[in-house]
Amino acid sequence: MSTQLRGDAANVSVSVAVPPALAFEIFTEEIDQWWRRGSKYRVAGKHRGIIHLEPQAGGRLFESFTTEDGTRVVETGRVLVWEPPTRLVFAWRANNFAPGESTEVEVEFTPSGDGTLVRVQHRGWTDIRPDHPVRHGQPVPAFLRGIGLWWGELMTSLREHAAARPPAP
Repeated sequence: MSTQLRGDAANVSVSVAVPPALAFEIFTEEIDQWWRRGSKYRVAGKHRGIIHLEPQAGGRLFESFTTEDGTRVVETGRVLVWEPPTRLVFAWRANNFAPGESTEVEVEFTPSGDGTLVRVQHRGWTDIRPDHPVRHGQPVPAFLRGIGLWWGELMTSLREHAAARPPAP
């Protein structure tokens, strides 16, 4: 796995031992199974949430969970580009972003040997004001390193989940 920083983007890539169409399917349809749990990765925090990705341009990326006050649905993204099995782009927003604030995540699935190279670019961070709480007071380069590590941890989970799947019949 590799992590690179360019401008206002964190770039992460990981190799998974499945063909691109299956890697795309795992990323999108099994997102709740490989996306790590806990408040660092999910809005639900201590509650058992489920992450959903609606499979179409305009589809939502959201988490649903139940609290003592009832069921909540928090939208964290919106699919901008849906091109199975090669490319997915979605707007992404932290739950403390103001209306109109968002970043963009592009995921590419490229054949590589017997598997797939999955590349993630999370960009648009310079559009988020420097004093925004999501930036933790860090300048863009330091913050992007953290975002790269965060995506690196998620892509490690994706790779492990893909490797643990039973082989296709």
